[in-house]
Amino acid sequence: MNRFQSKLIEHNYGLKKTAVEILQVNVGKLCNLTCSHCHVEAGPTKIKENMNEQTAQAVVGLMDTLGARTLDLTGGAPEMNPNFRYLVTEARKRKMHIIDRCNLTILFENEMEGLGEFLAQHQVEVIASLPCYSKDNVDKQRGHGTFNKSVEALKKLNALGYGKPDSGLALNLVYNPVGAHLPPAQGKLESDYKQRLKDDFGIVFNKLYTITNMPITRYAKYLKAFNQLEGYTELLINNFNPHTLDGLMCRNTLNISWDGQLFDCDFNQMLAMGMRNGKLFTVFNVFKKDLDDWNVLTADHCFGCTAGAGSSCQGALK
Repeated sequence: MNRFQSKLIEHNYGLKKTAVEILQVNVGKLCNLTCSHCHVEAGPTKIKENMNEQTAQAVVGLMDTLGARTLDLTGGAPEMNPNFRYLVTEARKRKMHIIDRCNLTILFENEMEGLGEFLAQHQVEVIASLPCYSKDNVDKQRGHGTFNKSVEALKKLNALGYGKPDSGLALNLVYNPVGAHLPPAQGKLESDYKQRLKDDFGIVFNKLYTITNMPITRYAKYLKAFNQLEGYTELLINNFNPHTLDGLMCRNTLNISWDGQLFDCDFNQMLAMGMRNGKLFTVFNVFKKDLDDWNVLTADHCFGCTAGAGSSCQGALK
């Protein structure tokens, strides 16, 4: 039994899936960036780990089967997948809320002409990664020149109406700590971000989400290289907050990998903790009844979502 499961038992809490409200689709690991904190280990070389047309069509079928109301597209850089616009279009036909987890710099890559306009036309919520309002910190985590490109992308999105009052085009930013510590208070940091980005660049946005870095895959290697992995892991465990449990994203989200396998969350996907009940569940063979009374699979990394104020794809939980 892992330490997280022991903690759940200590608090007499059964972590089960509720009705699936969000389909979170990781369309692939192909990305134009190679960020040090990336739990997906995405990058420009991950060409083969990319969702094909058949799997994308099965995802659309699952939209109808499960009746989820939100499509959450992630990667890699999800926009680099050739089926990205197809998935967005099909979700819009079904009046789903659509999220694009965007690294911002992708708007200036080759073959991405008109991407911002496409997102606005389909009223896609943009959740954009900007780990700091400081150029040095962003470039340190995401690569040289990333900050300046991100600023220009935000200005472009603002020009399309994103982040503006009454536009209906939501632009939300994501903060990840640069160091091995928990995020600061989300509300206070959001105020700081809004002030700095408005004063320095004239940029506006709706919300800031603080997300705790997960000590797995590439980030675990990064921490280990600096002899910080054990200390960071203990920090997460020692700051376990039982009040975050009801809001955990694994409860109402179904995560889908680029090859169609199903997981409780994106972190479980990266650790190959697939959902199975005698068979591995995929978009090709799962039924709604298979998910009834489903016990979420856990491991020690789950402390990352329950430490301090908690962490989810929509930011702090408390």
